[in-house]
Amino acid sequence: MECVVQGIIEAQHVEALDVLLQGLCEGQREAVKTHEICLKKSLETGTVASELHLLCDLSKRPQIWTVKHIGGAMRGTGAEQLPALVRNIVESKMSNNALRFFYAVGYKMDYELLRDGFAYRFQRAFPITVTVTSVCRLPKQHSIDEATPVTPNIQLVEVTAPATADNFSDVVPAISSFAEHLSPLVNLSKPGSFAGIVSTASTAAASLLSRSDRLEHRV
Repeated sequence: MECVVQGIIEAQHVEALDVLLQGLCEGQREAVKTHEICLKKSLETGTVASELHLLCDLSKRPQIWTVKHIGGAMRGTGAEQLPALVRNIVESKMSNNALRFFYAVGYKMDYELLRDGFAYRFQRAFPITVTVTSVCRLPKQHSIDEATPVTPNIQLVEVTAPATADNFSDVVPAISSFAEHLSPLVNLSKPGSFAGIVSTASTAAASLLSRSDRLEHRV
């Protein structure tokens, strides 16, 4: 199970967000370069197609493959009132012939993309991960080197945390509280209901970068 909120930020303010996250997360920055392939398999008539996401971490050597199944979101009046989306996630490591295996059992590629950016891990009561990435399209199948941003001036910000049926009610407030720290630069909300770009982000970004410069000069 996973709790998640998302938002978008203008590329010109990503440096300021990086500075802010470095302070909050004590500098635990990681590069993100992930080749994502969405696979679908048609089932019996009248049923929902099976969908899997095959992820290759290109920032690691050797490259690490993971298969992820993203289940439906928690439903009900209580879930609708939560400030973060709670959904089922199942992940497993795979060998580098994973794509060939899923083709062999009947899956077909629906789309593929590249996520390029960075991540920070925040350790408090619950582990929280913040990723800031540019989502890129591939002009030809598997053409990683030719990937181009879908929205060159906009990047995606995601805040996620693992949860269980027993503790999600504690994890959601933790994510919501963390999101407040980022609110000067990015509005974070449930996936699918983006709150738009922060109108005062330019002022906040300028202030953060100015303070960062002053601290560097003191050092």
